[in-house]
Amino acid sequence: MKNLKRLFAGALALGMVLTTSACGSSDSSADGKVNLTFQIWDVGQKPGMEAMCDAYTEKNPNVNIEVQVAGWNEYWTKLEAAATGNKLPDIFWMHTNEIFKYADSGMLADVSDIVETDKFSDISLQNAQGSDGKLYGVPKDKDVVCLVYNKEIFDAAGVAYPDDTWTWDNLVSASQEIYDKTGKYGYMAYADDQLGYWNFVYQNGGYILNDDKTKAGFDQPATQEAMEFYIGLQDNEWCPDQAYFGEQAPGTAFISGQGAMYFEGNWNFLPILQNNPDLEGKLQVAVLPKAPNPASGDGRATISNGLCYATGANNKNLDVVKDVLKFFGSEEGQRIQGESGAAIPAYEGLEDTWVSAFEGYDIDVSPVLEMFDYGVQSVNNASRPEWKTKVSDELLKIYSKQVSIKDGLANMQKIIDEASAG
Repeated sequence: MKNLKRLFAGALALGMVLTTSACGSSDSSADGKVNLTFQIWDVGQKPGMEAMCDAYTEKNPNVNIEVQVAGWNEYWTKLEAAATGNKLPDIFWMHTNEIFKYADSGMLADVSDIVETDKFSDISLQNAQGSDGKLYGVPKDKDVVCLVYNKEIFDAAGVAYPDDTWTWDNLVSASQEIYDKTGKYGYMAYADDQLGYWNFVYQNGGYILNDDKTKAGFDQPATQEAMEFYIGLQDNEWCPDQAYFGEQAPGTAFISGQGAMYFEGNWNFLPILQNNPDLEGKLQVAVLPKAPNPASGDGRATISNGLCYATGANNKNLDVVKDVLKFFGSEEGQRIQGESGAAIPAYEGLEDTWVSAFEGYDIDVSPVLEMFDYGVQSVNNASRPEWKTKVSDELLKIYSKQVSIKDGLANMQKIIDEASAG
């Protein structure tokens, strides 16, 4: 990780040498207005972000904010190029996958002084921190992973809907009965971390990273037990194998009616309903099934993540930008985001604004809000860019029987421990 940081920091230093302009693509127009750029990666959230910007500029007519959208992969390619060229957008979304790289390399502005820390959960604040514990972003939203199910398929199979009494055993038995009676897949378990095995590990009292984030937990009995259970689901006829998921994601299979259940992030519910009107009344949400015999805890856990708004450390209009970010993190700004349906506001107490976006749809999203009580921060440390892909590749080797579960988990442990040692 140290080498990665040095390379990234070196590229930044070179960029600063090659350009004399300050960070940020903002400019002043002939009429004296400050023009700011705001880059995001989700076109579905653009209207919500623009509504928030409009509310700010109505009060501050000397500022213009242009929301720009790039796809996920393009977004990070462009952002890294902009960072090394010292031309970061004025405002941009920051993800937990990347924040350590940018914050620890000195690219992001410390915004600790503008965040109402008492209005955000510990997870939301941690999602916006660098390795030094300072806030390098204003919390934007929060999310959980849920069990999504097709009500129509359950009805056809005569199986009771999932509820908060379900354990892993119910997930298995319901999946088998659905397959036997309808020929449809039951729960579709694929080799994903956030939307897959991480949830099972924490439900069972295990962990992926220890508390100080220096070592993995794949050598822990509770983690191993959960991994064996999750990986073993593929051996059932009602669960597609990973080759199937190589052709289509479980969400795609669910939308096309091939499967009855999968894990999904709440951020995707509204877009799915908007883009697939035939799912009206069919798509329903439940809390995640709990571990039946956890090593510790009550068997409940769901991975909870969230984005933040960030700006460059050397932005030439830093005072103006920080004022915008302060508004984005305020109750008013977060309420606008929630009511747009873009995402659940990170601001505590505004969760119902997101719920209101589902009025008119035949879906109960209240289970989403229940799960914040036992949310687990999305697994991350500064070395994750080094170990994430390697761990995922090792998991696929286990699924394909290239290595045993025992050896594969030992390899995953070694990958993370060695990457995190520096």
